[in-house]
Amino acid sequence: MLVALLTSCSDFLALDPLDRYSDAAVWTDTELVTSFVNNIYLGQQYGFHAAMLSSLCDEAMEVWAWESQPVVQSEINPSYLGILGPDFWIVSFRNITWNNLYKNIRACNIFFENIEKYGLEGDEIDRLTGEVYFLRGYFYYWLMSFWGGVPLIDHAYTPTDEFLVERNTLEETVQFIVDDLDAAARLLPLTGDKARATKGAALGFKARVLLYAASDLFNSNGSWAPGYSRTELISYTGGDRTARWQAAKTAAKEVMELNIYDLYGGTAMRPVEEAIENYANIFLNHGTEEDIMFSYYDNVNNNEWDSPSPGLFNGPNGYHNWGGNTPLGQMVDSYEMIDGTQFDWNNPVHRANPYENRYPRFYATVLYNGSKWRERPDDVIGSDPEGIVQTGFYENADGSYTAGLDTRQGPVEDWNGTYTGYYMRKFIDPSIDHQYERQKLPWRQMRYAEIILNYAEACLELREEDEARTWLNRIRARAGMPGIPASETGQALKERYRNERKIELAYEQHRYFDIRRWMIAPEVIKNARGVDIRYPYGSHIPTYSIIEVQDRSWNNKVYLLPILLDEMNRNELLVQNPGY
Repeated sequence: MLVALLTSCSDFLALDPLDRYSDAAVWTDTELVTSFVNNIYLGQQYGFHAAMLSSLCDEAMEVWAWESQPVVQSEINPSYLGILGPDFWIVSFRNITWNNLYKNIRACNIFFENIEKYGLEGDEIDRLTGEVYFLRGYFYYWLMSFWGGVPLIDHAYTPTDEFLVERNTLEETVQFIVDDLDAAARLLPLTGDKARATKGAALGFKARVLLYAASDLFNSNGSWAPGYSRTELISYTGGDRTARWQAAKTAAKEVMELNIYDLYGGTAMRPVEEAIENYANIFLNHGTEEDIMFSYYDNVNNNEWDSPSPGLFNGPNGYHNWGGNTPLGQMVDSYEMIDGTQFDWNNPVHRANPYENRYPRFYATVLYNGSKWRERPDDVIGSDPEGIVQTGFYENADGSYTAGLDTRQGPVEDWNGTYTGYYMRKFIDPSIDHQYERQKLPWRQMRYAEIILNYAEACLELREEDEARTWLNRIRARAGMPGIPASETGQALKERYRNERKIELAYEQHRYFDIRRWMIAPEVIKNARGVDIRYPYGSHIPTYSIIEVQDRSWNNKVYLLPILLDEMNRNELLVQNPGY
């Protein structure tokens, strides 16, 4: 298991082995080279931070507003260190700041230079070389996704080098990443430890990068930034966009044709309860046929309070959890009814029982008022022996209200908890007490469902609607939902696809980028909504009111992040992104 390798060498690597051993001692010893590569893996991004990337888009709300509020209000600037700073440790940007990504790219370049210099050879070295090509492509993928075209550095700087370097174009950046991932795929094994890069992981990330490259944002010619003179840094400025969609489709199909991945549980239509359990269990194991790549991060931060703990961070506060990233009302409303029709608060039947007869993935993703969860802690179980989530308020005879156990006004953790009336269910293992026990399950870097969705999107853009519908319906059948009818075409089919992607990949760090690359962020970044639930005195039937719980606003500049002012000051050749 990768975590064991990382743990065993962490002290050694933290002291920088090149300061304690000669270059030759390190780069002629396969075990030491492996340790060096293991250390690079620590730079991978993972999503189980106290504040998640999902709270910076229209999926969730981070309840403490630890530096996330300026992002969702489009107020960040080049001096803002909240999520951009190299040492910020709470929000999900921790490993993917500009500085940290380039630090890890430098480690990759050191590897390549020394492997060539000292001539260490063999199958193990070939595999490690493939892994480092993958990792360098992976780090540049994050840079491209946040900043567009970036400086492409393929060697490790020395003190005598010229440090001033310009940004490469978006097109050059995409090609560099694709070349690295192709090089990785040629060297990596088809199967193996999924916590390490394999051929499928390299091809899968290539498919993701090419999908982004074909999407609206990177083919807008900077239309969202009038007056910006360096549009080649943020968009393709020529070429054939249809060919880009074809390349994205071909790349996704290449992964599918490896014939080593499948949707967890298969694609047969299944009953609702089975579908709920199946989807929940995708994330509650140490690897399945659906996983292409994952990462273990259960010992990060020396098991201090901020070490990844999705249950503690996000579970209901009435369980002594923190309810940190809570689903927005807009996200909850995206889940269809079981018959495939859209949920609508204006429909009196829906409004009377809003959590009945919904898409099975809803029940595996969201905890809502009245949903059964796990047994309450010892000091709370007397108030709720059945473990039922309570985010409502109960009217008393005098007209006052008693707050439910899982509200912010409840008696258990009244400084934590949801504003929206919902909690996250996805990723969280109900078999353990998250107040005391840390969940040690991997973060999915990539799974096969994403590849299918990427393929379907490319097919839609190429007007191959029947092919796209076929694959979308396999995902829907696995989730216990009826297929999309053949009569649904054009923009309606595209919207159905986008919603399907939204709920299948919920909270997996896709939506932040999807709303940008589709350029729909101005439409969906609206004030965050939740639900206020009230039980009239003597009644077990609640009433629901839609409320706004967080101000949000969109400015086109936040399609991309700003380059930090410190970086701009260090390198006079850098050109800032538009709007900053």
